[in-house]
Amino acid sequence: MLETSMGKICLELYWDHAPKTCRNFSELARRGYYNGTMFHRIIADFMIQGGDPTGTGRGGASIYGDRFADEISEKLKHTGAGILSMANAGPNTNGSQFFITLAPTQHLDGKHTIFGRVAAGMKVQKSFRRIHISIPISSSGVKGTLGCVLCIQTILHVRHD
Repeated sequence: MLETSMGKICLELYWDHAPKTCRNFSELARRGYYNGTMFHRIIADFMIQGGDPTGTGRGGASIYGDRFADEISEKLKHTGAGILSMANAGPNTNGSQFFITLAPTQHLDGKHTIFGRVAAGMKVQKSFRRIHISIPISSSGVKGTLGCVLCIQTILHVRHD
């Protein structure tokens, strides 16, 4: 469950297709790593990106160390809004950052590990389409009046099939 200043987004994780990635995301969330972080990159009709504790798009590490390998599945595609994928700087550079698509983004297929989808809260996710800027943060909190704070309170149900 992602709890944001705009509402809650429930995620379904694809443990069968990306077990290391799901474990990384779940464990970081369990540790409170994402609490108080932001969607630092928001591009209308493309995606929202979060998971960087620095808020710059350059930070974050995985539970496996600095980076870990991709888990690309040919069965999973960026076919529409609500796809949960790892953000990266190239092959095998996954850390803590992730994104949720706001539209089909097939040009990302084979380049980013898909590890889940929005199961509930699409209305909240779609509300991010109205935002066209990234919002800077400082050590004292959000600058400006528009807050998009991402606070993962807990993962309510983790299924390992």
